[in-house]
Amino acid sequence: MSVTTPQRVTRLHYARSRRKLELTFDDSAAFELSAEYLRVFSPSAEVRGHGAGQEVLQTGKSSVEIVAIAPVGHYAAQITFDDGHDSGLYSWAYLRDLAEQQDQYWHQYLQQLAAAGKSRDADSQVLHFQP
Repeated sequence: MSVTTPQRVTRLHYARSRRKLELTFDDSAAFELSAEYLRVFSPSAEVRGHGAGQEVLQTGKSSVEIVAIAPVGHYAAQITFDDGHDSGLYSWAYLRDLAEQQDQYWHQYLQQLAAAGKSRDADSQVLHFQP
């Protein structure tokens, strides 16, 4: 029986001009995650709720930026966004999951926005008209 060693992030770099967080793990896997994606999928209770069905759909975050990243021990990072959100601790395992499942999670998020009649843009409103 083999024991899987948790992946560690060895490099975090925020490319401000592109609003992308560049991550490299100790197995050399490298990913880029947008500030918007990280904000929308924050692991905080404010976003995820305290249980199933309590999630809060994040809207209007298309232009959010990261203003600070602080290490938390050897297992996570605390990311502060320019909208004041800073309560999520992004564990290395959670960041790896977000990176590997990015296409699927993003597609689901866009579907949820459409179903709710909401937008990624802060100053937008989605209207639906019946013919």
